[in-house]
Amino acid sequence: MTSRGLVLIVDDEQNILKTITIGLEAIGLKVEGYLNPADALDNIEDGKYDIAFIDLMMQPIDGMQFLKEVREKSPSTTPVIITAHGSIDSAVEAIKNGAFDFLQKPFDLKELQLFAEKVLDHHKLEKEILALRRQLAGIRPADLVLTRNSDMRRQLELASQVADSLLTVLIEGESGTGKEMVAQFIHSQSSRQDKPFIKVSCAALSENLLESELFGHVKGAFTGAFRDRKGRFELADGGTVLLDEVGDIPLASQVKLLRFLQHREFERVGESQTLKVDVRVIAATNRKLSDSLSKGTFREDLYYRLNAVRISLPPLRERPEDIILLIHHFLRKFSGSDQKEISSETVKYLTGYSWPGNIRELENVMERAVLLSKQGAIEPSHLPVELKSSEEPKAGLLSLEAMERLHIARVLRVVKDLDEASRILEIDPATLWRKRKKYGIQD
Repeated sequence: MTSRGLVLIVDDEQNILKTITIGLEAIGLKVEGYLNPADALDNIEDGKYDIAFIDLMMQPIDGMQFLKEVREKSPSTTPVIITAHGSIDSAVEAIKNGAFDFLQKPFDLKELQLFAEKVLDHHKLEKEILALRRQLAGIRPADLVLTRNSDMRRQLELASQVADSLLTVLIEGESGTGKEMVAQFIHSQSSRQDKPFIKVSCAALSENLLESELFGHVKGAFTGAFRDRKGRFELADGGTVLLDEVGDIPLASQVKLLRFLQHREFERVGESQTLKVDVRVIAATNRKLSDSLSKGTFREDLYYRLNAVRISLPPLRERPEDIILLIHHFLRKFSGSDQKEISSETVKYLTGYSWPGNIRELENVMERAVLLSKQGAIEPSHLPVELKSSEEPKAGLLSLEAMERLHIARVLRVVKDLDEASRILEIDPATLWRKRKKYGIQD
């Protein structure tokens, strides 16, 4: 059996030392045991031991002094106290001085093993948090999109490959998955990085306002046009324009946008003079534009012009390895120079939640938690109630329904339309529609 970690046991009772050794080795842990605490101290070095079981009542060095030495010599080791019933108060004091928990004598083998598993989980979590803090210490948030997810990395690699071209990029993904950040990443990786990056929210503007926003207008072009105004394309000359929620552009405006993408020329509203600009266009949408084609709400020629390169961002629930990375990124962002601590129990709630609002929801939760925790560590009480009511995950295992949902979502991200998805999944379109509705998979 491969060792799951190295454990130090220090107890001056031979039978206790032997019992703990047998129990821990049975669950795959490697053990070094000492009857004499002075001998154990000589062998402690930083990072050698994952966990240290320390008896509270020992001679010639008692457990409290030994705990202090462990904390100083090997801060990465997770210490726990072994105590008898009559010394609970001292065990609590030891926790205040840095021990993670205490194991009360007498105990049976199963109790010991369950306790050890809990301590090991905590140790691994703390180890990962420390590694992430060191990693994040050298990163500026604007430099890259934080991810460890293989799907996300492939999408970023594609984004990097096409960054320094004039190809139009279509970024698909649920709300809050980081579409704008990926667009900024593309801009920053291109030779246009020193030129403007301008975002236009297509969903927030009516047809007339959208055309004026994109192409500009001249004085008197419509009621309220009291002066000439440059549009976003003109202002972004040499740089990049992000058309956010491009699927909401009215059909009449889609014709003018298509012409601009074909020739990079336009007229301001109310003017006949043709202007030309050098602008890279990135489009983003939280819906599948292929579905809008079949409904007749989006032009096919514009779709293919926008879809020169398609980048599909997975939702946060499909990127579980990124959740803890983002937790500590936002912790650092909102804590400032006063670095906040976060309890392991809080992290369990955060990593066990499905995040329907994706990264944006996680960011809002972390900002709220930092504010509510004031001077102390972030605890579960600082989280919204919906997070604490979610079912705790069982060691990363997924139900059949969860697996089906993930697979359907992944297929839908890469196919061109629902008919192709139905063929790949080997189910009829009506069944696919029902499953999308059941699992809340967005267009």
